[in-house]
Amino acid sequence: MEVDQEYPGTSVERLRNIQARVKSLTPLDLSKDWEEVRRKILWAGGLKDLPSTRPGQGYTGHSFNDDNHCDLTPMLGEVAHNLHGGEIRGIAMGNRLGPGIEIASLPELGVGGSWSTCTNGCHFDPPQDVAHVQFRSRIAFKLVWAPPDFGSFVLVDDRHGANFLSAKQVAHTSTTGHPLVTCQTREPDAPTTAW
Repeated sequence: MEVDQEYPGTSVERLRNIQARVKSLTPLDLSKDWEEVRRKILWAGGLKDLPSTRPGQGYTGHSFNDDNHCDLTPMLGEVAHNLHGGEIRGIAMGNRLGPGIEIASLPELGVGGSWSTCTNGCHFDPPQDVAHVQFRSRIAFKLVWAPPDFGSFVLVDDRHGANFLSAKQVAHTSTTGHPLVTCQTREPDAPTTAW
């Protein structure tokens, strides 16, 4: 098994398979109704769409639906059970995600699991967010809502310089009424993730 020396919690096989799926998404795939687009992004990231499950039991209704849960993290199986020790500002102590990661992860992308982690601290060098600190894992991609109206997004990888992966900029005209997908909740993402 290949190991990422800098972030050894990364499931490298899973990361590569996720990025291949993201690159396979077409502009048409990413220009539909927001909930349909979000399901495609979840699929690309190796996650099931579980909007009705309880939090902690695989709930993915929050994933990519706000300004914070926008990093897709592929981690090794045992790493999914790491707990937060207080190093990341704004994250609950413990932050027990392992059981939910196991339930929500699609197994066909490789060993380990996937999760949409918080971007809190991603603007530091090195990143001080949930993916890099709690799971010691890279992100496969980050969804960044783009100004000026935050109705478009880009998907970028974990490298400095932010390599575009697929949907360079796709406008969304519908949010299907979801209360979290608004300009107000997307806007804080821009300064936090600006590289």
